[in-house]
Amino acid sequence: SLKMASDSPESLMTLCTDYCLRNLEGTLCYLLDNETLRLHPDIFLPSEICDKLVNEYVELVKTDSIFEPHESFFTLFSDPRSTRLARIHLREHIVQDQDLEAIRKQDLIELYLTNCEKLTAKSLQTLVSFSHTLISLSLFGCCNIFYEEENPGGCEDDCLVNPTRQVLVKDFTFEGFSRLRILNLGRLIEGVNVETLLRPLAALAALDLSGIQLNDVGFLTQWKDSLVSLVLYNMDLSEEHIQVIAQLRKLRHLDISRDHLSSYYKFKLTRRVLNLFVENLVNLTSLDISGHTMLENCTIPSMEEKMGQTSIEPAKSSIAPFRGLKRPLQFLGLFETSLCRLTHIPAYKVSGDKNEEQVLNAIEAYTEHRPEITSRAINLLFDIARIERCSQLLRALQLVITALKCHKDDKNIQVTGSAALFYLTNSEYRMEQSVKLRRQVIQVVLNGMESYQEVTVQRNCCLTLCNFSIPEELEFQYRRVNELLLNILNQSRQDESIQRIAVHLCNALVCQVDNDHKEAVGKMGFVMTMLKLIQKKLADKTCDQVMEFSWSALWNITDETPDNCEMFLNYSGMKLFLECLKEFPEKQELHRNMLGLLGNVAEVKELRPQLMTSQFISVFSNLLESKADGIEVSYNACGVLSHIMFDGPEAWGICEPHREEVVKRMWAAIQSWDINSRRNINYRSFEPILRLLPQGISPVSQHWATWALYNLVSVYPDKYCPLLIKEGGIPLLKDMIKMASARQETKEMARKVIEHCSNFKEENMDTSR
Repeated sequence: SLKMASDSPESLMTLCTDYCLRNLEGTLCYLLDNETLRLHPDIFLPSEICDKLVNEYVELVKTDSIFEPHESFFTLFSDPRSTRLARIHLREHIVQDQDLEAIRKQDLIELYLTNCEKLTAKSLQTLVSFSHTLISLSLFGCCNIFYEEENPGGCEDDCLVNPTRQVLVKDFTFEGFSRLRILNLGRLIEGVNVETLLRPLAALAALDLSGIQLNDVGFLTQWKDSLVSLVLYNMDLSEEHIQVIAQLRKLRHLDISRDHLSSYYKFKLTRRVLNLFVENLVNLTSLDISGHTMLENCTIPSMEEKMGQTSIEPAKSSIAPFRGLKRPLQFLGLFETSLCRLTHIPAYKVSGDKNEEQVLNAIEAYTEHRPEITSRAINLLFDIARIERCSQLLRALQLVITALKCHKDDKNIQVTGSAALFYLTNSEYRMEQSVKLRRQVIQVVLNGMESYQEVTVQRNCCLTLCNFSIPEELEFQYRRVNELLLNILNQSRQDESIQRIAVHLCNALVCQVDNDHKEAVGKMGFVMTMLKLIQKKLADKTCDQVMEFSWSALWNITDETPDNCEMFLNYSGMKLFLECLKEFPEKQELHRNMLGLLGNVAEVKELRPQLMTSQFISVFSNLLESKADGIEVSYNACGVLSHIMFDGPEAWGICEPHREEVVKRMWAAIQSWDINSRRNINYRSFEPILRLLPQGISPVSQHWATWALYNLVSVYPDKYCPLLIKEGGIPLLKDMIKMASARQETKEMARKVIEHCSNFKEENMDTSR
């Protein structure tokens, strides 16, 4: 019943269902008294649609953290005259007694309740409402459904002293469930008499008693003419159990597997037991004996075993008792047994730990109800993906995604699954993955980060995100991924490696994105978070990747985003800048990142007065002579000063250093740079540079801007010639050449820029006819 992760495009039905569930008020419903959902009176929906609505709703509540559950959702299906339900699958805490009660008038055919721990004995009574139609029922893991609350005193005051006690219901049976054929009671709590409970059922076809300990299963023979599937996973078996099973001659599927780590287990499988099954259960197509220890050797001699081509023919079987099979089994469960490593196994599908195919079969078979086994199988897949190459990549990814979605709260699965995803999404597999599948990976990774503050899960999830193109592939979850990363970085105790990866991701996420994205992330506390990290590193006198990435991230997030620049200043960013400069005088990359950021701040006219102090101007002036990172630090310092000079002499509110002296140093710096310098900088727009051209108040600012344009169009013509033309730079340069105040060398340089762009245009003109 588990919904597998899919790689096909969604059907129109699925898309419509999803849309309606996310917009119930705007589609199927209206709000009564501003709180209760009500179906519009003219809506009539058949079971094909209602089943899908309910099942998808459960899936969304479970796997989509943004989706808001509705308290009155199930009441929409209370009247069979307008909404029909037939087959529904409900899971975990999403469903409560009142939800089942709400749909009690429906003629349900199939009801799967999986791990619904909030259901109590009230829901047992509701089940009776479906007794005349129900064919298939699962109560797997509903550990409280046989408990009712008993109020010992019966009076209000006494309740305060004696809270309600849980009492086991012993008188419930499946009396009246005349059509019930398929029943799963897996992990039923102790104390319920299974035999009495089931006795009224006339013709059971499938029964699952996983995890239940029964010393006497003789009562199963009452269905020896109807039972085709029996699951006794983790039941302590004995010779008596085996004799009973051998009488159930109609069985097509038998599962007596166990978790070999769960408890001490006396029973051992023997050749005789397997022979008994093969001889008596002649219809068997599926057998699971995973986790069992073989008491004696069931295999044929090793010389014979290794001969010939691998075969699934029973006659050649390496497992001797299976030579008596009439035809190969459809499925044979051998996970965590020695038998799975044999050569000739008479089954089309085998679960085991020998190779990728067997491991994937195990994950597929056990995911829904056996997370303890699944996590070990995923661990084996992790080793295969890490050491060898996965040959069934699509299937492996789908299975891991499904397991992570299904067991969002299972730590073992989250740890092993997130680790496997890291290897399954790395670059060598990239070409084989669709956008849809990669998005599903991102969703489950973010679910894991949300549910688990545990270091291993967080690290695995962050590392997996690094396998994606950022920000492009994360754009559809942009807000959520930023919130989660900032949450990691704001924790008081941090793992160094996670911190480093998270800062790297944050930096990549704010690089080359639209300004509204940057503003939104700024409002989430991004600037403050980065400054706190810098502060901490400063206190430790450490300049590492975290320090450099944090400044780089601030440089990116302040690009053409005045609000974030202002935040940087308000949170004492300049103080940290000066302290870092003083503490780490030799760290070139750090200086480049810090100056790049200050260049963004200086572009905001309203903020420039805050940079106008003797201390800051002296620091910027001294950095003009810096040779750090080629010309980058000197260039950025000159950019900051160019914007400050652009405000004119009247804005120069300091005595030292003199404006003219700084101007002189700026000219000298610009003249010292190599015009062919390759750059460590990325302009998305020339607007902040172009605004320095049409003015006569600061010729040196004009010259810096022209030098910047000349360097970029010379070294990177393909990228920057079109950008300059598109943003109207050519007419601005032509006008500047006519200006009397502009310096001759600036005009010469401007002519060369214009010439470069016109040559580029001619070379790239489309000459095709």
